[in-house]
Amino acid sequence: MASSSVFFTLFTFFSLFLLSSYAETLVFPLTHSFSKTQYNSTHHLLKSTSARSATRLHHHRHPHRQVSLPLTPGSDYTLSFSLGSQTISLYMDTGSDVVWLPCHPFDCILCEGKYNPSTIPNPGPLNLTSAVPVTCKSRSCSAVHSSMSSSNLCAMAKCPLEDIEISDCKSYTCPPFYYAYGDGSFIAKLYSDKLSIPTSSPSSLILHNFTFGCAHSALGEPIGVAGFGRGKLSLPAQLAINSPEIGNFFSYCLVSHSFDTTKVHKPSPLILGRYSVDEKMKQMKDYEIGYAYTPMLENPKHPYFYCVGLEAVTIGKMKIPAPASLRRVDGRGNGGMVVDSGTTFTMLPHVFYETVVTEFDKQVGPVYKRVYPVEERTGLSPCYYLDKGSSNVPQLLLHFGGNSSVVMPKRNYFYEFLDGGDDGKLKRKVWCVMLMNGGVEEESGPAGLLGNYQQQGFEVVYDLEKKRVGFARRKCASLWDNLNQH
Repeated sequence: MASSSVFFTLFTFFSLFLLSSYAETLVFPLTHSFSKTQYNSTHHLLKSTSARSATRLHHHRHPHRQVSLPLTPGSDYTLSFSLGSQTISLYMDTGSDVVWLPCHPFDCILCEGKYNPSTIPNPGPLNLTSAVPVTCKSRSCSAVHSSMSSSNLCAMAKCPLEDIEISDCKSYTCPPFYYAYGDGSFIAKLYSDKLSIPTSSPSSLILHNFTFGCAHSALGEPIGVAGFGRGKLSLPAQLAINSPEIGNFFSYCLVSHSFDTTKVHKPSPLILGRYSVDEKMKQMKDYEIGYAYTPMLENPKHPYFYCVGLEAVTIGKMKIPAPASLRRVDGRGNGGMVVDSGTTFTMLPHVFYETVVTEFDKQVGPVYKRVYPVEERTGLSPCYYLDKGSSNVPQLLLHFGGNSSVVMPKRNYFYEFLDGGDDGKLKRKVWCVMLMNGGVEEESGPAGLLGNYQQQGFEVVYDLEKKRVGFARRKCASLWDNLNQH
């Protein structure tokens, strides 16, 4: 599903509400939709989130198969838009390539309790007013139906044969399309409207025929999604048609939360376009001037994925080479690591994961006592009692293709919480490694996922023109403040 998400706002004719705009840059607030009240314990929270991450990877490997595990909320980022006089909250998802909204009448199966109304205030559904249905002859219709020919699509729309032969099916609308995530699905129809985005220049940025899905039925998907993947119907791709400087370069910086909303006082900035770095920014703590860039890997089977190559992982002083399946994508579209804002935890293929955690345990096992019952209740492994502080926790580095290395902050790869107390014993500090076993490698889809938990505290850049992804350490809340002072 779209698991890490954000809120957009589409006004009448889709006028995008914008908090900051300068130097051909648009800045939006990403709001973290997590609420601990949805879980009866920290163990329940981690178990649900790890199960959803695993299901997300399974769906990426089998995109045409429905996976029955419903969405469990807790780690999503949302944007807010206004459509006409109505405001709508959408999840932001770099792992999907369609923008869709719930529309009246809306029937959502198994959706009760799937989100917290206090964190997603405008879930919809919406009443469409000025939107126009997309025709079966349009390129957008073909794109959403996996490049099916317009003749076949118009036949499905019941356009008469004689009209199909002379390409005169303009009055026949694009057939409904089915779209599945790792933990839900929906059926929608395509519509178009005019997207107007205010900018710092006298005139607004206008995108004619902005295309989106309008869903009247869904399974486990009560909230719409703003797809930011590499597909033709994603929001960046549609912006790039008229404004490549905005649509072909975007980034986000996720404020670190550790599943605790009291630690989050500012939104996470979503930045469309390049921004100028001033002296004040350079003096910010943890601000890295340059980015660690790694090339995007082309995927012939799943072209909308942001795939990169993971070359190795270093734990302490031990560098562990990654298998070939993580380093590259083969001719059938299998392999590579997907940078995915919609997955919480990073997933590694089984053998490589076991090698990594075994090395981790080798270095910290003599210092900390392992807690197997906590591992069973959280779905994470290994977990240890943190009675001696965290000074002995080894450093973790990810080495990507293009000679690019990223040093992970300690909070990005282990999670500290209290365990016990139910049986009268004192609560003890526990920490768990926040990497997950992606299962046995299959000859289908990506080998691994880089989740949003590991992306916290970094500005993650998607440079679509140069086909690369970049990482740089940031104080994301400070970045938000600085961008909005311009």
